Amino acid sequence: MVVLIAILIATVTAATSAQSPAFRYFRVGSATNVSPVSPRAGFALMGGGDDLDEAFHWLCDRADGGDFLVLRATGDNEYNPYLRKLCHLNSVATLIIPSRTAAGDPVVARTISAASAIFIAGGDQANYINFWMGTPVQAALNEAIRRGVPIGGTSAGLAVLGEYAYSAQGDKPDDPNLDSKTALADPFNSHVTLVQGFLDIPILKNIITDSHFAKRNRMGRLLVFLARLKKPDCKAKSESTAGVRGIGVDQESAVLVGPDGTASVVGNGNAWFIDARNADGPLCGPQALTFGPYSLTRITPGRTFNLQTWTGDGSTYRLSVTIGELQSTQPGGEIY
Repeated sequence: MVVLIAILIATVTAATSAQSPAFRYFRVGSATNVSPVSPRAGFALMGGGDDLDEAFHWLCDRADGGDFLVLRATGDNEYNPYLRKLCHLNSVATLIIPSRTAAGDPVVARTISAASAIFIAGGDQANYINFWMGTPVQAALNEAIRRGVPIGGTSAGLAVLGEYAYSAQGDKPDDPNLDSKTALADPFNSHVTLVQGFLDIPILKNIITDSHFAKRNRMGRLLVFLARLKKPDCKAKSESTAGVRGIGVDQESAVLVGPDGTASVVGNGNAWFIDARNADGPLCGPQALTFGPYSLTRITPGRTFNLQTWTGDGSTYRLSVTIGELQSTQPGGEIY
């Protein structure tokens, strides 16, 4: 077996558009892919911040010593040495796909199809939606999911794992990322951009996720996302999204989900599982949100939750929103 001492770098310029950024590929380890004996499906929902060794160990174990692929739209290959040191793998590679032209290159789809585990890095999820959705990258990712390839994401990478995603397409480089105050004041603000169906993970159907959760006070905006999905306008509840739910994950924390829905929380923070099935309210244009009640379960590290039954060994409480203000049934009105 040939082991590469140096990093392999492949840069391909798309013939169709010399102006479009090409993909970049960095690989360490064996030059030849292997077929794992016992790969296992699983989904690592990481909340951002410092990388969590425990979550990556979990993904690596499920790759069964195969070939680990990191996907990005921007950035570099910083995950390669980290994962090479952390896990026993045949290879670790980073594939940077910075445009729709690059996403259409056949080499990109083939590289994704050969991976034994896939991780979508943080950054800007608008890039993932703008550059990858509706391209062979999206098709290759969903085919990998169907094959049982374990997949994870952190921050922006977490945002695109659910059936629904906050796409951040309304944000501009000179504007801050959507905060809860802005979303609650006007659920139809142009920054509240939601998409459906980028990834097709069965156990994450009808779910939207959010990261950096308590650290960046994102409870309010996730409640807005759920309200918008459940009731797109003043009319009756949407039949297709009436059961929509949310998962908020703290920084330096992760929810590790098996394909059967059994999940455990690891790391230094909590995860919140939010059920909007009994929530309702007027949603009729640019006015502060009034909606609820939402049912929440807070799961601390080391405890578990089941996405199939939507039950777990955590603290339960309810939140409601009245004219943009949150009310909680927890002692002292605590939101988190």
